[in-house]
Parts: sequence; structure tokens; C-alpha cells
Amino acid sequence: MDEAFPNGFTWGVATSAFQIEGAHDIDGRRPSIWDTYASQPGLIEDGSNAHVACDHYHRHAEDIAVMASLGLDAYRFSIAWPRVLPAGRGTVNVAGLDFYDRLVDGLLAAGIAPWATLYHWDLPQALEDEGGWTNRATVDAFVELADAVTARLGDRVQQWITHNEPWCVSVLGHAHGVHAPGRKDWRDALVASHHLLLSHGRAVPVIRRNSAGSKVGITTLVSECVPASPSEADRLSATQYDGELNRWFLDPIYLGLYPNDVIEYHEHEGRLPDGMNFVRPRDLEEIKTPIDFLGVNYYSRAVVRSATIPETDNEPRTIPLPDPAELTDMGWEVYPDGLARTLIRLNDDYEPGSLVVTENGAA
Repeated sequence: MDEAFPNGFTWGVATSAFQIEGAHDIDGRRPSIWDTYASQPGLIEDGSNAHVACDHYHRHAEDIAVMASLGLDAYRFSIAWPRVLPAGRGTVNVAGLDFYDRLVDGLLAAGIAPWATLYHWDLPQALEDEGGWTNRATVDAFVELADAVTARLGDRVQQWITHNEPWCVSVLGHAHGVHAPGRKDWRDALVASHHLLLSHGRAVPVIRRNSAGSKVGITTLVSECVPASPSEADRLSATQYDGELNRWFLDPIYLGLYPNDVIEYHEHEGRLPDGMNFVRPRDLEEIKTPIDFLGVNYYSRAVVRSATIPETDNEPRTIPLPDPAELTDMGWEVYPDGLARTLIRLNDDYEPGSLVVTENGAA
């Protein structure tokens, strides 16, 4: 049977500012948490940084020409917060916004629709020095960013994404310490996750005010969580991980609540010594502010095994993988079948109206 993508299907590519722009100290840009993190010996395997990267800041016209040659319909890029608001809040750096003006105009001239992400992990170091995402004041600073950017670009950008993968920001950056800012405190991670979601909810009406008729959403990392065996322990572990990775972020956005089973798990693990006292009245109402689409970043499934029972009591220990298993250099299983099931699950559980695959593939 012949299969083809439907007419009107949008083909696009995606990047993030820190990974491609370079120009780390040009035209008023100041350091982000990733500049600081990458400068610390031993945290980046080869000691590299993003001072130059792809030099997209200076070569964006060439990059747009390459995109046009590929026949792309859309380009998702992110705004460098420390380029627009170098101190994190307050005075807007006009030179920083000028760059995104040129980028958006170049994309439109090439027939490529700009999709702008307001936050892709590059918090200004000045805000991290005040507590970063664990400081509730960062919520209002993000709203300032959203206001400044959409007031300038909102007449031309019609697709806005508030945050990219808040799970990575909160858990990898604050609990596991493998992303900037490199903290290892689960309570910090949970507080940060709430403030990220709250900043999303508060920014949505600001974006709508400045960019009439545009579509607004958020992008989350979503994985299918599969038990490694039919055992009850593995099934419970898969449910718990699904709660941490997926439901902890999606339930507040669409249902206006945090999942009770995940709260109870974090409390049992000692991660919430004071409970959810960082959630204030009306916070969840703001987080649930209606949006137009959910961006989905899917790369692989998560095969989950319980760590609380002996391996000998947990047969079979793993589910079958392809022989030979297709793994990326990062050890991620190449598992495209999970994307369709993930999209169906999201539609059934949350009725988001529109789902947009904002990233997928192999990494």
C-alpha cells in the first residue's frame, strides 16, 4: 500500500540558540547558565563550549539558504534570553532583538514559517545567582522576556512555544546535575518544575496580547514508559516513571492538578519535606491557561525495571529488543513505533486539540 504525507503537512527543523548561535559576548549578550556550566572543568567531556558553535549569529543568511534548498516549510528556533535581557530582567538589549528581526524577516522572505521558542534552557546567569528557577521571581522575569520578544516579533511570528522540555530543565539540571545549572537536589527540581509551568501559564495571555491571531503552545519531552517484565513491581515502576516524566508536567497544563501518586512517591522518597508548599492559590489555575497546541519531543521509549526487588524474582528481566538492537551512540533505542502510540495516548488523555511533533529522530 502506498503511503504519503497529506497535502499541507509541515516539514521543519529545529535548533536552540545556545547550541548554534555562538557570538557569546557580542552585541550585549551576557553569560547564561550553560556558559557557566560548560566553563567548569570536568563537566563537559571534551571541554568544549558554545562560544562560536555554528556561528549562526553571523551566518544566519547562509543557514536560511540551506533550509530553503531543502524545501523546508518551517524552522523552530529559540530566543537567547541573555541576548535580549542580559541581566535577566529590566533593560531590553535592542541589538539582541535586532538579530531576531533579521532572522524572522529572512525566513519569511524564503517562504519558511518561523516557530519561536522563548526558553530553551539558557537562563541568564544573573538570574541563577538569585536562585534561578527555584526563585519564584524568575517567573515574572520570564514574563518580561515573553513581553519584550512578542512585542517586537509578534506581527510576523505566528507560532509561539513558551518552554522546551521543562523536565530536562528541572530534573536533569536540578536533581541529577548533568545539565546546567548542575544542582543535585530533588526538592529544587520540583520547585523549579512548578515555577517553569507557572511562567508558561502567565506568559500565554501576554503572547496573545502582543501577537494577535497567533498560536501558542509548550513543548514537552514525552516517552512511552514500558515495564521490563509482566511483574507487578515493574508495572508499578513504569507507572511511577511515567508520572515523573510525563504526567507531572501534562496534568497541571491540561487538568489543573499534580498527580497524587507522584506527589506521594516524592514524599515517600523525602523529596518534599515541607510538602507542596511552593504551590500557591491560583497557581494551578494559571498553569491551566488554555493553549492551542502541545509540542511533542519524542526520541525513544523508556523500558523500566523495578529497583526494589531482587533480579531473580523479576523474570523475565527485560523485554525483547531488536537483534541486533538499534541503539544510538547515547544508548537510546531507535523505536519509532512508540511515537504513534504516544500521540494517541496524549490525544486520549488530554484532548489537546492539536499535537505538533516538534522534535523526533535519533540522538
